[in-house]
Amino acid sequence: QVQLVESGGGLVQAGGSLRLSCAASGRISSTYVMGWFRQVPGKEREFVAHIIWNGGNIKYADSVKGVFTISRDIAKNTVFLQMGSLEPEEAAVYYCAVRTINRASVDYWGQGTQVTVSS
Repeated sequence: QVQLVESGGGLVQAGGSLRLSCAASGRISSTYVMGWFRQVPGKEREFVAHIIWNGGNIKYADSVKGVFTISRDIAKNTVFLQMGSLEPEEAAVYYCAVRTINRASVDYWGQGTQVTVSS
């Protein structure tokens, strides 16, 4: 069992930055992929970025490439999402997620953290 707790969301002006954190507790497997998704009301949850826990391979959604950066601190079992140049359309609830490598479905979700971007 893995528990995920996100933090770092809040209100930011357009063009500003935020850093989200996701602290994981429990048994963290080397086969895990940790990532971020986001969701706005009425839309499906969409993939933002992920990082393979063992090895650090990274993937981004095309919409955030070059603007968002995902990283991890293995010692602290924490994954980060540095979000730069935020635009109002990127306001959403951001969720941390863990899945097993080579599997498509998410095994664990965090509770989500709200990101609001004012224009």
